[in-house]
Amino acid sequence: MGVPSSLLTANSTVGRQAPLPLPLPKKPTLGSLLTNGQSSVQTFRPKKKFEPGTLRYSLHKQAQASLNSGINLRDAVRLPPREDMNDWLAVHVVDFFNRINLIYGTISDYCTEESCPRMSGGPSTEVFSPSLFEYLWVDGQKFKKPTPLPAPQYISHLMDWVEGQINNEEIFPVSVDVRFPRTFVPTCKKILARLFPVFVHVYIHHFDRLVAIGAEAHVNTCYKHFYYFITEFDLVSQKELEPLTEMTRKVCKDVVILSPRHR
Repeated sequence: MGVPSSLLTANSTVGRQAPLPLPLPKKPTLGSLLTNGQSSVQTFRPKKKFEPGTLRYSLHKQAQASLNSGINLRDAVRLPPREDMNDWLAVHVVDFFNRINLIYGTISDYCTEESCPRMSGGPSTEVFSPSLFEYLWVDGQKFKKPTPLPAPQYISHLMDWVEGQINNEEIFPVSVDVRFPRTFVPTCKKILARLFPVFVHVYIHHFDRLVAIGAEAHVNTCYKHFYYFITEFDLVSQKELEPLTEMTRKVCKDVVILSPRHR
C-alpha cells in the first residue's frame, strides 16, 4: 500500500527531543483518564485545555457529560442543535489530540527506535512491502522529502506539528468574536488524518501492552469515538482508514465497510 497523501504534505515545527520513557500507569488509571479527560500521571506531552467560561469549554463539558452518561457514541458525536460546526470540530480535535497523546504515553516505553525502526502498521522490515502500511515524514523544513523514521521520532514530530496547529490562534481562534479562517476545516482534516496512524501503530505493534495493562477496552472506546466522529462529518478518507479495517469491524459492530473493489 502507498503512503496516504495527506500524511506527506503538512508543515511541521520540529526541535524538541523525543520524550524519555514513561512509567506504566496502574491498571485503573487509563480508564478513568480516558473517561474523564483528566490526568493524574505524566503524559507524552502537556495537555491542551480550554479556558473556563468560554464557549468551547462549555461544549467540551457537554461532550464529556454525554460520554459519561453512557449515551451511544454514534449519537454523542452529532452536532448539538444550534451549535456551530467549527466550534464542535475544534473541541473534538483538541480532545482527540489529548486522548491519543495519553494512549501513546502508556506504551511509549515499549516503543523504541530498536523495537519500532519504522512508523508502520505491519511487520518491521527494511524493504517496503505492498502489504505494509508505512508512514513517511515530511515537514518542508528539516525533512523536505518524505522520510522513513523510527516510530518514536515520527510520533514526536507529529505531536509537535499538531500542537503547533492547535496553539496557533490564527487557525484555532480563542475568542468567539474572531471568525474561523477558511483553512480551519482543511487543517482539522489533516490533523485527524495524521493522528490516525498512531492508532494504527499502537494497535498493530503494541496491542499486547494494552492488554497487559488492562487498557484494551478503554482504547477501543476512544477509537470508536474517533471513528464515529470522523465518519459522521467525512473528515478522513476511507483509503486512509484501510489499515484498521478489521479492527473497525470488531470494535464498531454496526459499521458496514465495503472492500475497496466494491466501493
